Amino acid sequence: MTDFVTTATGDRVAYDLYPSGTAGGTALVFVAGAGPFRATDPVTTETAERAAALGVTTLVFDRLGRGESPATGRLDLDRELAAVDAAIDVVGGKAALCGHSSGCAISLRAATRPGAAGERVSALALWEAPLESTAEETQDWADEIERRIDACDLAGATEHFMKDMPPEWLAGAKASPDWGRIAASVVSQRADAQALAWAQRALDDAALAPPVPVLATYGAETFPGMPEAAERIASVVPDGTAEQLPGAGHTWEPESMARRLATFLTT
Repeated sequence: MTDFVTTATGDRVAYDLYPSGTAGGTALVFVAGAGPFRATDPVTTETAERAAALGVTTLVFDRLGRGESPATGRLDLDRELAAVDAAIDVVGGKAALCGHSSGCAISLRAATRPGAAGERVSALALWEAPLESTAEETQDWADEIERRIDACDLAGATEHFMKDMPPEWLAGAKASPDWGRIAASVVSQRADAQALAWAQRALDDAALAPPVPVLATYGAETFPGMPEAAERIASVVPDGTAEQLPGAGHTWEPESMARRLATFLTT
């Protein structure tokens, strides 16, 4: 059942909590990457439910500008981090974060802010962080996305955001009757672009230093660059592990992921 929380910046965020009505203890907040929200992402919901059955309080929220978390104006990284903070408050003020794709960069930024690591963010589980480019390339890519969003070229911004993804993904999106809605939702991906540019700079400078355990994972059937990015993250953070898990097509397998998350957080 959907509940709502208001962020420090005044945004209203929709979320599901598992088990329903339970907070505190070992807690995990899922941070989606570009595009998905609860109604379109049954994999994360199933994973949250399975992890809850293993003793972990889990929370899945709709990121700003998606699903039941409508938001207007400039949806930048600071506002998205405020949404993550609000989700952490719901589960008792301290939680691990599980980032998916560009949600990994948002999670890393959330954990490295002053007063966050160890105090509010207890651990990070990252799935297929797309951090395989250079800092300069990623910053140029992010700047162009923001330029196109600011120019109201939402279709162009979406195309640029997806330019390094499998070409059939963009072709399928453009052929979909929902292409207009998909393109309009790119305004919520400004935060993803900003977070990825920040994370790539920090990674290139070996400055990713959240003093919490970091589990960087990737699927058994994945894209070039994903295993290497996970290994690199694990080598830069103070307490990092890179690991392959069952999954394909940039998506994890819910049962095995839930078990691994529960083990990671409870041991």
